[in-house]
Amino acid sequence: MKLLTPSRLIAVAAVAVAIASLGVASARTGSGRGGGHGDDGRGGHVSKACVAPKWKLERNKRNVVDYYETALNDKNPRRAVRLYGGPKYIQHNPLADNGFDAFIAFFESFTSQFPDARIDIRRVFAECDFVITHGLLTGAPPVYTERGSKVVDIFRLNSRGKVVEHWDVLAPISATSANGNPEV
Repeated sequence: MKLLTPSRLIAVAAVAVAIASLGVASARTGSGRGGGHGDDGRGGHVSKACVAPKWKLERNKRNVVDYYETALNDKNPRRAVRLYGGPKYIQHNPLADNGFDAFIAFFESFTSQFPDARIDIRRVFAECDFVITHGLLTGAPPVYTERGSKVVDIFRLNSRGKVVEHWDVLAPISATSANGNPEV
């Protein structure tokens, strides 16, 4: 009896390809060593690939919009935190400290100095435990400029739909546009 017949070689090759494919899929989804939710070793969040149900994505988007608008537009960051804040708050904006106490103090101070400050959220995207907003900040000319500032905010929510982490990118609206398209 021959150990390595052509059909056995094909079967062994097929098994090897299948095993290699599982290894690649595992690496892509983060289910292998070092993947999953948690810290990436540099203080950042690592998220494994997911397919979140639509209801969860919609809930997360609503919670983030309500959180942001309650804190800034309604001038009520305490209520925003009470309704939409998680057990902790990691802040990646280098001008702000971690924690909801710092968030509340910042928004109370800012909105008392600039009572006309507002966010006009134009777009909201959600994937897994992240929600991204794209909006226009106005009403605080020395900070946001006379034309306002465009802002992209990234929020991470926990499994209960509560805000636990935040990043942002902010830039003034340009005075001119070569293409005439709005920036927000």
